[in-house]
Formats: sequence, C-alpha cells, structure tokens
Amino acid sequence: MSLLRLVLAWLALVVSGHAAAHDARPAYLELRQTSATRYDLLWRIPVTAGMPLPVRLELPDGVRNVTEPAVRELSDSRVERRVVEAPEGLAGRRIAFPGLQGTIADVLVRVQSQDGQTTTTLVRSSQPWLEIAAPSGGALAVFSAFVGHGIEHILLGYDHLLFVLALMLIVRDTRTLVLTVTAFTLAHSITLALATLGVVRVPGPPVEAAIAFSIVLVAAEVLRLRAGQSSLTASRPWLIAFCFGLLHGLGFASALSEIGLPHGDVPLALLAFNVGVELGQLAFIAVVLGVAAIARKVHLGDRAVRWAPYAVGSIAAFWFVERVAAFAGA
Repeated sequence: MSLLRLVLAWLALVVSGHAAAHDARPAYLELRQTSATRYDLLWRIPVTAGMPLPVRLELPDGVRNVTEPAVRELSDSRVERRVVEAPEGLAGRRIAFPGLQGTIADVLVRVQSQDGQTTTTLVRSSQPWLEIAAPSGGALAVFSAFVGHGIEHILLGYDHLLFVLALMLIVRDTRTLVLTVTAFTLAHSITLALATLGVVRVPGPPVEAAIAFSIVLVAAEVLRLRAGQSSLTASRPWLIAFCFGLLHGLGFASALSEIGLPHGDVPLALLAFNVGVELGQLAFIAVVLGVAAIARKVHLGDRAVRWAPYAVGSIAAFWFVERVAAFAGA
C-alpha cells in the first residue's frame, strides 16, 4: 500500500510539474520597425487547457493601430498580428504587461530597429513592464545602414543607371565625365532632401514617367551629336545632368520614403543615402568602362557604342509609355 501511495504521489508531482511548466511558458512580443514611425507587431500568449495566459499588452500612449489585429487561435497559443504607428517612436517608451504579476510566466520581447539591430529582453513577473532602449551603435549604425540602402537603390534603379549610361555615351573625356556625374549627384541630392523633408511634394507616378522621358531625350541627343549637330547637351553635359538630376532626385525621394528615416537622425540618414547612391554610381561607371575596354580589345567596341543609344532610347520609351498608361488609367 505504501508503494502504491508513493507511485501515486510521484505521478501527482509529474502531472503538476507538467502543468506548471505549461503555465510558465513565456509570452512573446516582437516589434519590427519598418519605417520611422511604424512597426510590425506580433503578440503571442500561451494557451493551457483552452485558457490563454491572463496577460494583456499595453502599448505607450499615442501608439495607434494602422491595421486591425489579425488573431489566430492555435492549439497551444493565441497569435495576434497588426501594424502600429508610434509618432514619437518607441525608444525610451514603456510597454506594460498587466496581469503578468499574477502569474509565474515571463514575456520574451524582441525589438528590431529599422537598421537591423535587434535587442531581446526577458520581462519577469516581478517587474511587468519594459522600457524600450534606443538602438545601440548610434550614428555609425545609422550611417552604414543608409549607405547600404543608397547603394541598393541605385543598383536596382535601372532607369537611373540607364540615364548615367546615356550621359557616358555623350561625354568623351574623364574630366568631363567626373564633372557631369558630380553635377548629377549634386542635383539629385538637393531635390532628395527637399522632397524627403516635405518642402517639395510631387506625385510619384508622373515623376517616374518624366524620368523615363529624360532618358529618351539624352539618347536622342547622342544621335544628334553623332550626326554632327551641335547642342547644349554636347557642349555642357554637366548642365543637362544637373537639370535632369533634379528630376531624378524626386524619384530617389519616393524610394527613401518607403524605407523611412530614423527619428532624430534625418540629416545623417540623408547624407548616408546620398553617399551610397554615389558609390553605386561610381561602381556602375567602373564596370561600364571595364566592359568597354574589353569590348575594344575583341573588336566589339565600335559596334556596341553604335547601337547603344538606340537600345537605351527604346527601353526608356517603353518605360515612358508604360508609366504614363499606368497613372493615366488609374
């Protein structure tokens, strides 16, 4: 009989320990910053015997839902997803978990900032709140992240690269090429800053169509130059690059608005993005010059240069028609 009681007691301890382990499973909060003020939020609380952990998520004052919560009931947890907006950011703000102090559970909190830095914190029932720390790394982290964004944008912005290629078909010497590319960079830096800071507001689709048309015009200027016709583009390519660069800067601003700027580091992020764009442009120019040198050695250079403006102009004309049709039919 004593053995039976010992076995039953052991089973009771196993069962109670198993239940306690379930009760102690942590809740999980994930905040992933997608822009200067917006976050993708995931909130998961464990469910035991059909009952969710009695813990609520309390966000700081002023944080509002951008999307309605999408709730999914699983066998062992309840998962909620939504997008929230924090106009003042979350750094230094407090997130509370009412009800946590009455449990033996914890909350695992993972916060990913816009530049990819991640912090993970375990919130205990003895202190059921968390103050979001500012991302570590400071200015250097912001600068490096936005240099990367700039490089990525220019290398994936085929219309901007095609415009640079068209300019290279006009320019004949290294000094003028450097001056022309610098003028282009200076111009798009100006409008990028003005548009990002809200000083200039221009709808995106017409700008994208105008950018495509600018490439068509420069390709046509290449053909005029080859036909022996003089033009302002041929004599002062840096001036044309500057004028059209103002237009292209508005296109860069549209891309940067999708990325979002970190609160409190707007000037630094703008500078870094421009540096990234310039580095990407220089890398593209270096590749084009390298390919051109190889083509000349295998006697394909003249043919490639002869047909290049037609190819550039045709592609840009297609983009122009496509983009005009897209926003005209909207």
